[in-house]
Formats: sequence, structure tokens, C-alpha cells
Amino acid sequence: MQQRPTREWDLTIGPDTVRLFILKAKAISAGVNEDYEDGAEHEIEYDGGIRDNHLHDGLAEEEEENLTEKELRQLINDLNVDEAAELVALAWVGRGDYDASEWQDAVAEAKQRGNRRTARYLLGMPMLGDWLEEGLEVLGA
Repeated sequence: MQQRPTREWDLTIGPDTVRLFILKAKAISAGVNEDYEDGAEHEIEYDGGIRDNHLHDGLAEEEEENLTEKELRQLINDLNVDEAAELVALAWVGRGDYDASEWQDAVAEAKQRGNRRTARYLLGMPMLGDWLEEGLEVLGA
């Protein structure tokens, strides 16, 4: 009978909670990137003889994106110190700054940074959803 290796990590924050954060982060990222193709804005051609009757949904989409960001920011701000540190550490592991064997070091470093600006820090990461997802994968959570 083969023994499973002991885990060098134990999550205070639930993996399902992290997955919710991943979905919200990816929704925010998709909202920012869907207007661009190949890094360039699309040009709109106007026909001078025809009135523009196009209804713009851009404001509604922008408001929805801001709502998602606001929700994610609030969820992160509601985390306790241990959960917030683990979320930051998961992003670092997913980004490749630490590996699974360095989990405790990553959490300790994240705790030293403090919890006051965690949401701002994490939401400033361009690939937050992907890095959190990769972090969970690396840890096997």
C-alpha cells in the first residue's frame, strides 16, 4: 500500500471560496480585454447620410464590470488575516514566485505585508484569476 505524501500546507481559506474569487477575477479581466483585438481598438465607420440609431450597451457592461470588481474587492476585504495571506500566497505560487514546498514561507511573507491593502494589491495583478487557479493546482487543492 502506497502512502500519500504529507501536505506541507493547510488552507484556512476554502478552495471553493478561492474558486469564486477566480471566477470574479476572470470576469473582470474578460471585461477589460473584450474590447480589444490584437491590442488595437476597433475603428467605427460612420455614414454621413444615415443617423446613428445604434443603442450603446457599453455603459451597462462597464457598470456590470465595476459591480463585479466591487464585489470581489469586498469579498477580499472581508477575509481574516490568515485567509488574506493565503490568497496572496496562492497568487504567488501560481505566478511561480514560490513552489508548493515553500508554502509556509509564502504565507509568512504575505502576513508580513499586512492586510490593509490586500484587495488593491491583488486586483492590480493582471492575471489574478489564472494565478489563483494555478496556485490551487500546484497545491493540489
